[in-house]
Amino acid sequence: METRPYFVAGDIASNLIVGALVGGLLALVFGPGWNMFVAMVVGMILGMVISLPFAFLFGALFGAMETMLPVMTTGMLAGMVVSMGAAMEAMRFVDGALIGGVSGLGVFAVTYLANALVKPRAAKWTK
Repeated sequence: METRPYFVAGDIASNLIVGALVGGLLALVFGPGWNMFVAMVVGMILGMVISLPFAFLFGALFGAMETMLPVMTTGMLAGMVVSMGAAMEAMRFVDGALIGGVSGLGVFAVTYLANALVKPRAAKWTK
């Protein structure tokens, strides 16, 4: 788990940017005519495809392993949440971007929390 401000800010920014971008784009793709389950699966796949180039870009700047996992998870989660929401009710780009950005921040927080819980336990067993 990285604690230097440059890398923490990069992790936050990368998850926020990717979540907002995926959410906004998928809000334009999906609408109330979609079945929710189909929209969720397609949205998850599109979210991961959209986030992949950004995972490589941000990985080069802020560390590959520390950035790629949360960014890809953000793309998947934002894609699922926004596509299901858009399948229930028409959604604007800004609404999707907001939901996607919040999803990105949530993934960042959960990833850092999980890392903080797992790392001390792993050190005990790997010595």
